[in-house]
Order: sequence, then C-alpha cells, then structure tokens
Amino acid sequence: MPKRSLVHGATVLVAASMFQCSADEPSAALSKAPVEQPLAAACGTVNAALNRTTTASSVESGAFPANAATDGNTGTRWSSAFGDPQWIQVDLGSVQAICGVRLQWEAAYGKAYQIQISNDANTWSNIYSTTNSPGGTENLTVSGSGRYLRVLGTQRATQWGYSLWELQVFTTGGPSDGGAGDSGTNPPAGFWDSSGIPPAQNVLVFKFLNRTNGVRKDTELFWSFKSGSISETHSFAERPLYDMPANSAGRLYFYVCLTGDTTCASDPTKSRYFDFIEHTIGAHQYNGNTTRVDAFGLKIAMLLRSHDGSELAVGEDYATFAEDRAVTFQKFVDSVPSEFKGLAQAPNAPYRIVEPGAGGFNAGGAYQHYYDSYVNQIWSANGITIPKPGPNGDGLGAYPDLSAAIYRHVGAAPGSFDSAGHLSNQQLWANASTFYTAAPANYYAKFWHDHALGAKAYGFPYDDVGGYSTFISHDNPQYLLVAVGW
Repeated sequence: MPKRSLVHGATVLVAASMFQCSADEPSAALSKAPVEQPLAAACGTVNAALNRTTTASSVESGAFPANAATDGNTGTRWSSAFGDPQWIQVDLGSVQAICGVRLQWEAAYGKAYQIQISNDANTWSNIYSTTNSPGGTENLTVSGSGRYLRVLGTQRATQWGYSLWELQVFTTGGPSDGGAGDSGTNPPAGFWDSSGIPPAQNVLVFKFLNRTNGVRKDTELFWSFKSGSISETHSFAERPLYDMPANSAGRLYFYVCLTGDTTCASDPTKSRYFDFIEHTIGAHQYNGNTTRVDAFGLKIAMLLRSHDGSELAVGEDYATFAEDRAVTFQKFVDSVPSEFKGLAQAPNAPYRIVEPGAGGFNAGGAYQHYYDSYVNQIWSANGITIPKPGPNGDGLGAYPDLSAAIYRHVGAAPGSFDSAGHLSNQQLWANASTFYTAAPANYYAKFWHDHALGAKAYGFPYDDVGGYSTFISHDNPQYLLVAVGW
C-alpha cells in the first residue's frame, strides 16, 4: 500500500475535528469559561485514563467515538446521542485509588451527572454527584477505589447530547508516585525519567532514555536528526538531550551499534538495528507518532509533557520493554497465522519484523491474494463500484475507511459502505474488540495493538481511522521523553 506522511495526515484530521460539529450542534467556541478548582494536593498528576479502553452508551456518529475522550487530544471529543440518560466509562486496567477527575466539556455538557466507580462494570457506586454543573473544565476531588470509572449523565444542559473533549482520572499511589509496574499498563518506577531537562530554547526538549534493561550501553545507542541545514548524530552517552526546533515532516532515527560491529563502527547510521519516530512541530505545538507501518526494528515509546501538566504516552507497552528482543520475535511468531510468521524470521530476523507488503503479501508474493476473498465479500455486500485493491490492499489511498475495514476484518455487512466506497455505518469503528476476529486480517497490525500502550499502534497506513493510532498532539509542549528498548 502506498505510504503517506502519517503526522501530516493525522494533523490535518485533528485540525478539522477541532471545529467539527453536527448541523444541529453549537460550536465549541461557545463553551463556558473553564472552571479551574484545583485537585487535592496529594493526588497524582498522571492521567490514569489516558489511552485506556473507553466505551459509551451511544455516539452521535463515528466522528465522535468514546475513545476520543481519553486520547489526550483536546481537539477530538466524544459526543452522545441527543437523549437522557447517557454514559461514558473507562477501564483503568486494575483497581485504582481514585482521588481526582477532570472533565473538559464541549458546549453540549451535562447539567446533572454522577461519577461512579466499579470493580466489575456491573455494580456501580457514586463518588460524586451534581445537579447544577457549570460546564467548561471541572476539576473534581473525589475518593474511591475501582477498576472502572463512569460518568453517568442524567440531564443535558442543551438540546444536544453530552460531549467531552477529555475525561481524565487521577490516582494516589500510581505511576507518578513511584508505584511498581504491572502487566504492561503502568510504568516501572523510574521508567520515565524527566530529571535534568532544562527549559527549551526552541520548541521543546527531547530526552533519550536507554530502556534496554542493561543489555546495551548508552555508548551503543544513537539518535540522528536531519532537517534543512541540521545534521546531528550522537550517542545517548554523548548527548542525552536535544532542544528541538520547529520542523515539518521530520523523522528522528535511533540506532544500536553493537560494540565490535565493524559495519557501523565509523557511522552508526549504517547499523541494521534501527527505528524512528515521526513528527511535525510548530512554533507552539507538537504533533507526532511512533510507527510500525514499515517494520519493527527497536522498541520505542514516548511521553509528551506539556506546560498545562498533561502527559500523553504511546508506543510498545512496558511488558514488551521488560522482555528480551528474542522473546518479542518469538512471541510474534507464536501469535500469528502461518502466512505472517516469516515476517519475524530470517532473513528479516534478528533485525526486523517487517510489514506484510515486504514479506510475501506484495505483487508476485506467495500471499498476494490473501485478502481477496474478504474484499469480494465487502464489495458484494455493499454494492461497491470502485476498483478493488491490489495485493496487500494496495490502491485505496483515497479510501482509508475501506482500507481499514479490509485489514481489521470488518465491513462485510450490508450498509457498511455506499456504492462509491464511502463509510455509511458510523458505528463501524466504535468498538475495537470487533477488529481482527477472523481471517483474513492484518495480524501484523493486531500484534502491535495487543502489545502497545492503550492498545494504540500504527500497524498500517490508515490505522488512525477511528482514533486507534499512536498519533499525539498538544499545544505548548514542554518536553518529550523517548524510550528505546532492545
């Protein structure tokens, strides 16, 4: 499939969504002024709801999914159907001691609602209730323990639905307080080390973290950035910080040059162990992502901290960082169907796990017809008249929803698309548990979602459809931590 600049595609979508309203819905610019009562001083500062599994009683349309309220992006939002009651709930992954909730309402806010918690998502207890919400941004001090948190709206303030830019949850004893990591959802103590970062002279400061569990030395890890007249390549030992200027469609590469490896001894960028992140950085904004569109080379995760105190983290999960490289490769081989196993075996291994188009799903490859049967189902069930894609879904650059439907194995039901190949069923992307449930599907992409923070990954070029990619964006960034693993 033709590649694209992910950050450019995603940035444009975000910019549009900031002003996207239904025909009957008021503009977000009419929202009330924020209400900024502080959270309790003992409360943690890390958003425990960020990129966690989020569901809702309804959505106004596919443009406003539930997970948009927990993606850390204040330009996307959840919006419900126009009726009472409605709810949105987030799975925190484990039982948490909850001390604060921040609600960033759009103009269509809830006048009366309850904050509820549960350990099983069936029996709920109230920890906050109001019948006269002011809307805007509400910082609520609460107290209770539970795995699930729900906002239950019982009376709308407008004729429209309930709409949240962001739902944030704060805990005591969590990652920000040095809590131990768990099965990959919470970082081990010290994983995100932000010490020693000076104020940025340009846009924001990058700090590079060696998270190879002692297997690789800082002198063996390198970063490289080129943009215009800038050309920088340094080891983590030499330069662990970089004051990043504004730049467009930039890539920051990471290399591991093993001691004694003569292929890269004089030039680390010649190493066969490498990976990269992408970004477009404005004078006062960061837009970027990790990516698995081409291949996996090194474990990468990044945390964006902004001056408003928000933190956004994406990339491989902490359990993946904790395991050896050979374990990750074998885990991939063990978890995918036979057609995909070679992507992580020689000659690709031990350097890369390549995307399907580079491993037999391309034209002339052994699996060039892998998706054909499901493509035929989608086209037939929906009466689609545009040309069918080529091998590996190639040729659908103008139809990202169709592309995602093929890879995720959804959309074969009548009414999913119109005859011109455009999305008709706005609920198609509402529930990620419906993705990759049967063959043919992009099991390469599924693996990275299964082993990613918040289950978000860029496993194929249009994996951002529905809000499931690792793209993050925020105004007034402060610093970016980039963890590189082995």
